[in-house]
Amino acid sequence: MAAASGSGEDLPSDDAPVADAPVADAPVDDVATGEIPTDLAPHPADAIYADGPSTSELDLAEVTAEGTDAAAPASAEAPASAAQASQAPASVAPGAGEGKGPDGETRTKEGQSRPDPESAAAPDEVIREPGDVGSDTTDDDGGEARRVGPGGETRPMGSTGRPTPKAALVYNPIKVDADALRATVTRLASEAGWSEPLFYETTVDDLGDDVTRQALDEGVNTVLVAGGDGTVRAVSEAMSGSGVPMAIVPSGTGNLLARNLKLPLTEPDAMVRAVFDGDTLAMDVGWTELARPDGTTAEHAFVVMGGIGLDAAMIANTSPQLKKTVGWVAYVDGAARALPSAKPFRVVYELPGHRLHSSRVQSVLFANCGKLPAGLDLIPEASVADGALDIVIFQPKGIFGWLFVWRRVAWDNSFLRRFRAGRRVLSLRTKDNAVVYSRGAGIELAAHEAQPVQLDGDEFGEALSVKTRVEPSALLVVVPRGHTTDGL
Repeated sequence: MAAASGSGEDLPSDDAPVADAPVADAPVDDVATGEIPTDLAPHPADAIYADGPSTSELDLAEVTAEGTDAAAPASAEAPASAAQASQAPASVAPGAGEGKGPDGETRTKEGQSRPDPESAAAPDEVIREPGDVGSDTTDDDGGEARRVGPGGETRPMGSTGRPTPKAALVYNPIKVDADALRATVTRLASEAGWSEPLFYETTVDDLGDDVTRQALDEGVNTVLVAGGDGTVRAVSEAMSGSGVPMAIVPSGTGNLLARNLKLPLTEPDAMVRAVFDGDTLAMDVGWTELARPDGTTAEHAFVVMGGIGLDAAMIANTSPQLKKTVGWVAYVDGAARALPSAKPFRVVYELPGHRLHSSRVQSVLFANCGKLPAGLDLIPEASVADGALDIVIFQPKGIFGWLFVWRRVAWDNSFLRRFRAGRRVLSLRTKDNAVVYSRGAGIELAAHEAQPVQLDGDEFGEALSVKTRVEPSALLVVVPRGHTTDGL
C-alpha cells in the first residue's frame, strides 16, 4: 500500500473490492461514522462487553480466542505397474552343463569358472576358512583402521564420537555483571559436559544481531542473551528461522519478553541452567517494513510490540539517564513530556482480507505480546504462539476519550477481567471506540505526515508508512523444565 499524501488523490484499494464497501476506491471513514469497523472479525478483547457474550454464557465457559489450523492435503503415490517390476535372473541348477577347464577348474555352461577344492588346497593340501587367515600387516602395524594423507602418510584419526555441544553468550556489558555471568555460564556448561562457551559483547554500533550471526556461523547449539529489551530484540532478529534455541537471561530495564513468557526474573542462574536441561517453546516473530520520508525502506523484527504515533513519541521523550536509574517508571516522565504536544493524525490502514479504513488516531500498536510493566494488560488475549498479531488503535476524542483509554487498559483489562464478577460487570457495559482491537496476519498503514516509530521500546526514527507481518513459530525460546506454557 502506498504512503498517503495530502494532495487529495484517491486512496488505493484492493483489485477485488468488497461488496459491502460504499465506494469501491474510497476507505471507510471510522471517525465520520463514529463506529468500530464492522467488517473486521470481533476481537476477544471486545467480546466481553455489552454486545459480546451474555452473563449466562460467562457462567458456562471463559472467553477464549481460538485459532484455526489448516490441514495439509494428503497425497498418495500410484503403485508401480507389474510391467515396471524387475524380474530376477534365472538360476542355473548345480552340475547342469558343467565341465572341466584346462587348469582343472569347474566351468558352467555359461563359461564361468568355479574353483576346484583340491586346486584351492595347494600347496599344502589344506582347505582354510576365512577366520584361519591372519590380517595382512607388517611387524610395526596393528590391525586397526588408519587415516592417511594424499601421499599415504599416517594421520591421527581424531574423535569418532558426536561433537560436544557449545553455547554462546551475547550480553550488554552495561546491563549485566559480565565477569559473574561469564563465570556462571562456563561453570554450568562444564558441569553439563558442553564445550567451553563463546562470549560476545554488544556495542553502540552492534546491538547484538551481528555478533549473533557470528555465533551461528560457529555452529553453536544455543545462544544466551543478557541485556535490555533492545538487545533481546536484536538477537531475536538474527536468530529468527535459524532453528537454534535462544535463552533469555533477565537483565536490564523492561524484560518485557521474559515477563510475557513468565520466566524467572530474579534468578539468572535458573535460566542459564535451563539451557542444558530445559525445554523449548516455538514463538512467533513480527516483522515491520518502514518507509522513510527520504524514500528508503528498512525491515526489522520485533518480539513484543511496535507502534507508530504517541507511544513512540513517549519513548523518544524518555530520559536515558532516568530510565537507567528508575527503570520503566521513567516512561511516566516521557508520557508527561509527550502528551501536551500530542495531536491526532490521519492514517489509512488495512488488515489482510479486509477493506481499507481511514481514521484520526493518536497511536497504532501491532503486538505479539500483551503485557506491559506494572502489571498492566494491554491485550489480555494476546499469544506469542497463535500465528497472528494483535492490532490496537487508540483514537480518543478529548480528555474524556483518554479517560476511557485509561479505564480500558488499567481497570478493565488489568483488574476486572481477572474475576468472574468483574467480567459480569463488563458484559453489561457499553463498548466505546476510544480503543479498537483487531487481530490478523499483520497491518499495513500510511500517514499523511511522517510519524515516530518504536519497536520493543527502542526508537526507530520516523516513517510515512509501515507494513507488518508475522512469521509463526520462527523462534525457539528456552524455558525451564516443567515451565507451564498455558496461556502464552
